[in-house]
Amino acid sequence: MGFRTFIANRLTNWLNKESEPPRFPMEDFEQLSFEVRPCDILLFKGRSRVSDAIKTITQSPWSHAAIYIGRLHDIEDPKLRDIVTLHYDGANDKQLVIEGLLGHGTVVNELSLYKDDHIRLCRPSKLSRVDAQQVIAFIIGQLGDDYDLRQLLDLGRFLLPWGIFPRRWRSSLFNRKIGDSTRAVCSSIIAESFHRVRYPVLPIFDADDEQNVRLVKRNPRLFTPADFDISPYFDIIKNPFYGKTGHGRYRDLPWADDHIVSLDGTEVINTDDSQDSADIETPQTSAVDRVEDANSDSTDELTKEPSDAKE
Repeated sequence: MGFRTFIANRLTNWLNKESEPPRFPMEDFEQLSFEVRPCDILLFKGRSRVSDAIKTITQSPWSHAAIYIGRLHDIEDPKLRDIVTLHYDGANDKQLVIEGLLGHGTVVNELSLYKDDHIRLCRPSKLSRVDAQQVIAFIIGQLGDDYDLRQLLDLGRFLLPWGIFPRRWRSSLFNRKIGDSTRAVCSSIIAESFHRVRYPVLPIFDADDEQNVRLVKRNPRLFTPADFDISPYFDIIKNPFYGKTGHGRYRDLPWADDHIVSLDGTEVINTDDSQDSADIETPQTSAVDRVEDANSDSTDELTKEPSDAKE
């Protein structure tokens, strides 16, 4: 192993080191696993250092994107199934996603890998079944490609105000033709796969010489995970936590009425034990109390008998 490879591996491991997952995820992962369909885009709020960098660059809570391809038997073309099995040696009944990971490139992983993460599901609801298979075919064809760290750095240089710096320091995102590189990041390969079947993600609207509306493709290298979230061509499917049963009414949620999060958001306070519990009441609670007190005072005034009435 060369010195440069050693340094690169150490840096990659440092960037990929994840913090502990949340104790209670906001999503119902079992329901999400039931709802997800092939070609759905999964956005993740990553917990690694590189995820924090991506969220800072893109000014978004979403740091990573993957595309769901279903189980092996959901892939209709046997040749494509064979390609997937070259990169995945797990059970045939597992739900699979394809994603681009720093240090690993474009890989196939089990969906259950993200059962403890904050996930958003974006669905291309108007995508036809035939085009969905073409999207999956293109994505499978990218398996084994390297992760383009240079593109991530270029994206940061493009989005941030670097105008005062020398030209040689500026973004090189447009220096190469679309599809020329064998390296990509997660959002770019997904956006390119939808472009292949002319399905819009977040196009630019323009007018031709006759003033007719036309759609112009954005450079896939400019896409970030958040673009699938804000795209009007993708439906957002949410699977919130509703207790152990997985369904029910919001009023049946197990609220802790005697606890509240502190003003700085760093701890949970027991309002019964706190000496300053009167100072940390929520505005909603205080308003209700004021209304109840006012109603109580009005009732007392109406029912009160005059003590000094003259005969």
